Formats: sequence, C-alpha cells, structure tokens
Amino acid sequence: MLTKAQIRSKILLKLKIQKEEDRTRKSRFIKDKLLRNKVFRKAKIVMFYIAFGGEVNTAEMIKEAKKIGKIICVPVCRKDRETMQPAILEDNARLKKGPYGVLEPVAKANVEPGDLDLIIVPGLAFDKKCNRLGRGKGCYDRFLSKLSDTPSIGLAFDFQILPLIPTTAHDVSVNKIIFS
Repeated sequence: MLTKAQIRSKILLKLKIQKEEDRTRKSRFIKDKLLRNKVFRKAKIVMFYIAFGGEVNTAEMIKEAKKIGKIICVPVCRKDRETMQPAILEDNARLKKGPYGVLEPVAKANVEPGDLDLIIVPGLAFDKKCNRLGRGKGCYDRFLSKLSDTPSIGLAFDFQILPLIPTTAHDVSVNKIIFS
C-alpha cells in the first residue's frame, strides 16, 4: 500500500494536470448530486470550503445553496493552533488568503461549530469506507472530531477515490462522499 505522502503527491499532480473544463463539468455534476441529497436539503447552516489547488469547485454550490435560503459558512484558519473556526460567507464578501493559502472572509462573523447542520469537506483522497486523506495539517480531523454528531460530506473527483487509504487513530472519516 502507498504511504500517505505518496498518495498526496500522486493526487496533487492529478489535480494539477486535470483540464479546467473537466474540473468544471465534474464539479457541476457533484453540485447536482449534492443539491438532491436529503441531509443537504434539510440543513439550514452549511459549512463549505472555498476550493483551491484544483479541488472540486464549490463556488456554484455555494451560490445555489444561498439561493435556496441556506446560511453558508467557510473555515477561517488559525495557523498558530492549526484550528478552524466557521465564519459566515456574506454575499460579495471581501476575501483574503489565509495562513495555508486558502481564501477566507476578511470580516469574520463567527458561527459556533455546534450550530452547523452539515459540513462539506475537501480531501485529497477518500476510500470506500469514507476515510479521508487531507493535506497533512490535521485541521479538518481536529475540527470534525469535536463534531461527531454533525453530518459531513466529502467532495471528490473519481481519481480521488481509492480502494484503501492508510489511517491512524486521529484520522476522522466523513459520513458520505459525493464524487464524479
């Protein structure tokens, strides 16, 4: 079995070389699946991620979710503690790069993590048991471990779904994966 580091470098390369039109088409397909998901439809406060580095694009999903009345949060990271705090993503919010290069709102209207109804999770790779491999900082693992009752959905392209991912005790899986 490949190590976590080997999987990361393989998937990062695939994300980098994927054609933008393929990323857009697959992301749209994933968006349609997400919008039909029962848990998503019931959720009022949803934490998305702002995609970067070739990840499944969430911009259209966020727009659609707002249109149907959902309150949208995105993670704001604190590098000193490697922790995340959900903050409301207002329409036309000014964004800046956070400590890990991911865009986040400049004006932060924080939401209590326990108030989230659903967490949409990025990942470099997932396996059939919903195990997730992130970028290696452990931010989502620490965040999700405190919210075991809150449903989580990972978004991925088909090449990010592997038969098996090596896991350790602190790795936290998602409840469901939507992929294309």
